[in-house]
Amino acid sequence: MGTRFWVKGTLLCKTGAQLVNATGAELDKFVGKISYGLFHGQRLKQCGLGGRPFRFSFFPHLLDAIPASLHVSVILFCSVLIVFSSVASAFFMFNAFGSPYETLHGPLGLYLWNFICCFCSCLVMILFASEVKLHRLSEKIANYNEGNFVYKTHTERFDRSFWILLFTFLTHALNILLIRMAGIQFPFQEAKETDVNTGASDLMY
Repeated sequence: MGTRFWVKGTLLCKTGAQLVNATGAELDKFVGKISYGLFHGQRLKQCGLGGRPFRFSFFPHLLDAIPASLHVSVILFCSVLIVFSSVASAFFMFNAFGSPYETLHGPLGLYLWNFICCFCSCLVMILFASEVKLHRLSEKIANYNEGNFVYKTHTERFDRSFWILLFTFLTHALNILLIRMAGIQFPFQEAKETDVNTGASDLMY
């Protein structure tokens, strides 16, 4: 959540390229780099005279240039995802290494934590993708406080921190499926009466 490896791309100095009518390999002199996350990032501007590295932060510098409400919503749901993923992991540790005579709050609790994690991770991906693609976040960052040159997104792709959200979504979705499959064979509400029955329930968790 705190890394700057959510989006990686390149920026074209449109003004400089048009002034010299650059084409082909000449465009490389006007193509810079950008990478950012939810809180900070780094960009390298290329306008034909060498690169200009610059670090930036969304708070408080870029709040006027970006869709602030959408960006804050991404951070909020990402925080909720972290909290409930921790809760689900804690439940797993409790059930796997303890002696669970019954699940805490019954099967509803197991489904609830994982469903919230799936919902939040999916929502974060959708909101952040819309912020980047629909609101052209990279261009707004590149052109912030830039009076002489106009920058345009040349290439853009989501980086590894973004795809961790997809992995999180798939992991919790798989967990829900496994709980459902285990619940058919080993009802959650049944208590462990003998040591013989503990093996099946422990295997389920």
